[in-house]
Amino acid sequence: GKLYDCNTEDKNISELFIVEGDSAAGSGKDGRDPEFQAILPIRGKIINAEKKDVASLLKNKEIQSLIIAIGTGIKEDFNIDKLRYNKIILMADADDDGCHISTLLLTFFYRYMKPLVAGGHLYLAQPPLFCVDVGKSRNFAWTDNEMQEIVKQNPKSKVVRFKGLGEMDADQLADTTMNVENRRLIRLQMNDLVESERMVSVLMGSDVQLRKNHIVGQVNSVIKED
Repeated sequence: GKLYDCNTEDKNISELFIVEGDSAAGSGKDGRDPEFQAILPIRGKIINAEKKDVASLLKNKEIQSLIIAIGTGIKEDFNIDKLRYNKIILMADADDDGCHISTLLLTFFYRYMKPLVAGGHLYLAQPPLFCVDVGKSRNFAWTDNEMQEIVKQNPKSKVVRFKGLGEMDADQLADTTMNVENRRLIRLQMNDLVESERMVSVLMGSDVQLRKNHIVGQVNSVIKED
């Protein structure tokens, strides 16, 4: 019932944006192209599919909404021919909470709809981090370096750091994150199945010490490189 569906029945061009919160969903719904772009809002962080069994997952309303909207079923019942959208796009805030939400969603898709990932149907939206106003001109920057370059060329510019998608109006969100001509998407692929399995287990599993060891190892590696 929460799905704002698109008009087309051509699944080769249709897109489903999964967003967190009513504010981002409202901007996305108003800024989308309703002909081929659908919006599915979810509330907060879904349960961790790596730690829960199927029965627990299927009781969760957000998981139910995802399964119904996508249409393929899960696990052994998965049928790619029933996929309703060619692109499943996770559109979360560009902060730690947004990354966590995206990671939880990715874990669910990897464990229960793995052919979606293997087939290249899953994407991460890349909303801008900064809005830089230079006089009457408005610019957007996706990285600190991009923002600093704009400021360097225009010292009197005004910089605003977006805290979340809800801070963008519909036009801004559409132009920067949803418009096929301007947006930046990361297509998720599985190049190494064994390593993918290991990393999902390490990062999202119940073994806290294993996860700590991995994080410490990554930090030490960065320190050595510096």
